[in-house]
Amino acid sequence: MPLNDYQIIDSTLREGEQFSTATFNTAQKLEIAGLLDNFGVEMIEMTTPCASPRSAADIRAVVNAGLNARILTHVRCHRDDVLQALETGVDGLDIVIGTSPQLMQHSHGKSISEIVDLALDVCHFVREQAPNTILRFSTEDSFRSREADLLRVYLAVAESGLVNRLGVADTVGVALPNQVYDLVALLVRTTGLDVEFHGHNDSGSAIANACAALQGGATHIDTTVLGIGERNGITPLGGLIARLYTLDRAYVSKYRLDLLPVIDQMLADFCQLEIPFSNYITGSSAFIHKAGIHAKAVLADPTTYESINPADFGLGREVAIGHHLTGWNAIRERAQSLGLSLDESTLRTLTTTIKTRADDTPMTTPEIDALLTEAAR
Repeated sequence: MPLNDYQIIDSTLREGEQFSTATFNTAQKLEIAGLLDNFGVEMIEMTTPCASPRSAADIRAVVNAGLNARILTHVRCHRDDVLQALETGVDGLDIVIGTSPQLMQHSHGKSISEIVDLALDVCHFVREQAPNTILRFSTEDSFRSREADLLRVYLAVAESGLVNRLGVADTVGVALPNQVYDLVALLVRTTGLDVEFHGHNDSGSAIANACAALQGGATHIDTTVLGIGERNGITPLGGLIARLYTLDRAYVSKYRLDLLPVIDQMLADFCQLEIPFSNYITGSSAFIHKAGIHAKAVLADPTTYESINPADFGLGREVAIGHHLTGWNAIRERAQSLGLSLDESTLRTLTTTIKTRADDTPMTTPEIDALLTEAAR
């Protein structure tokens, strides 16, 4: 399917709260939700109100903030959880229950037959209480579950006509992209319902798996800012945007891309983290070019070594010049930016000087500017 037909469910205020250093107060939650809403995410998922009195109050605060994004909360497959969730005024419920042998044995202790009966009972209960609420049913640990068990549960729920979409979850980050594609495509084909993908990043495949889910027909992808979440988190918002942008910028044109650096820095500050140097788009090295051959080409046409235009995100590129890999084209560009006119021979000589000095210690930009200015006199 075309990858422009999807919605983002940002779970920073649910999955993200499970990250080791994430403890958001009410004001911070409102700030996060507001920025995500301005960015354009279609849905915001929040921690179950059953977690604590503050969790319930915070959901109400975000619900009452007048955002465009629809507010969801994530709950267990229990009637009591449903009642508490509906009392907060959310737009939708994300119901989940584990279906892997591990979770069936060590979490809730129910058989597949019992899971089916419970799922249908709770979904019917939701519709009795709130006929128009958005309702998603998801299995947990979908990719360590037996396919026959998954299909039995999903088909029963789908045939009930009670839910708006189905969810699949790579809860421990073990799925391969082809497995994600196959399961999503199977559910789309057999149920005709919308499908949501929630992918953990334990083995570094969350972004690839999210893209595979979209290719398989998924309509919703769960993300968090900077990918924070349980253990090492889930599909990062910025990483998903970067992946789709490189396929076709039109796939992400509906979002305020220039807000991504603001959102990432806000979360990093709240969680007392440094944004990783290698982070998608907003990392400190994301748009720095160093090698001489790269710098020459980038100065002539940035697309030679950039698949993402930093200007689309309110950012700029940098050509590093104070090192032994620098090239004379980069030095010439620096001289021109200073309004200096130097001939090629002089520029090449200065480049050699910079390389030699930088073999011991990288030169700073002011030091290079001083060299260039002195040569121009």
